[in-house]
Amino acid sequence: MIPEAREVHLSRKDRKVLEACCRSPVTLQRDLKRARIVLLAADGRSTRSIAKEVGVQPRIVSLWRHRYADHGLEGLQDKPRPGKQPIYTKTTDKRILKLLDKPPPQGFARWTGPLLAEALGDVDVQYVWRFLRSHKIDLVARKSWCESNDPNFTAKAADVVGLYVAPPAKAIVLCVDEKPSIQALERAQGYLKLPNGRALTGQSHDYKRHGTTTLFAALEVATGKIIATHSKRRRRVEFLDFMNSVTAAFPNRKLHVILDNLNTHKKNEDWLKAHPNVQFHFTPTSASWLNQVEVWFSILQGQSLSGTSFTSLKQLQEHIDAYVNAYNDRAEPFVWTKKKVRQRRFKGRRITQLCVSRDSRSG
Repeated sequence: MIPEAREVHLSRKDRKVLEACCRSPVTLQRDLKRARIVLLAADGRSTRSIAKEVGVQPRIVSLWRHRYADHGLEGLQDKPRPGKQPIYTKTTDKRILKLLDKPPPQGFARWTGPLLAEALGDVDVQYVWRFLRSHKIDLVARKSWCESNDPNFTAKAADVVGLYVAPPAKAIVLCVDEKPSIQALERAQGYLKLPNGRALTGQSHDYKRHGTTTLFAALEVATGKIIATHSKRRRRVEFLDFMNSVTAAFPNRKLHVILDNLNTHKKNEDWLKAHPNVQFHFTPTSASWLNQVEVWFSILQGQSLSGTSFTSLKQLQEHIDAYVNAYNDRAEPFVWTKKKVRQRRFKGRRITQLCVSRDSRSG
């Protein structure tokens, strides 16, 4: 049964809008038909004749006549329709996060998507993966951190950072540490060509050991240059021998030396008395990352040592010495931008909330 036809009265403004809609090549077919229905109805056409001309059922014509008569142009728009009720809600998200705070099932090293879905019982694994991606939670990547419990953390950190940001006038600031047990490994290596034509460097899993060396290094903060020497061992005597060579490199200059808390770096009062121009500054415990020479050790490992092969310990030492010389030719100081270093407790906090307090980069 077709509802009683409603008279349609178009204002001049609405007529212009509907006529423009009919002329536009980008108008959707549904909107075009609705505009034509209203325009024809405003011209006094009957419902059946409009339906025949537009190519729709009479009830459709009657519907849009009534909708325009009651609501104007807004009535020609689709009414909002309730979407499908979501299967998973914020409660589900909280359950996933709560589960991540618990240890994985016995025998497993970490949570995985399938393990989470299995533990939840009523959540599809695909939703688990989508949730983890949306929150940038990586179950595979691993981060490590070291929390300092030094009660004098603030004072020690301020002392070291102060030397970086505002070094004493006419004084040399040096960062000193050792990289122990660098292995001289001999292994086959070269380029490999894969069946798909791709070529890449590779090395054999088998290797031969030719001994180890300990590298003592001092980084001059103002220039970025390195003083380095090799030693078989890492005892106090080797450390003080290296410090003697460092003081000889800067005669009659005041030296501020930043060190970590290795036992060989401490209890050297007799040596310090014999070298009154030298002052030791110690980083807080478990905070050797405050020592800039650690940054250089990382550069050395990545640019000089990783993926190399040595047939003797002497070859390894000469290789490192050559890299130090090349590095010093283009050395630049590190730019320390973190003027405030705070001691933050990690207990009871998610890994995603942990903040690294170091901000140093090559200048």
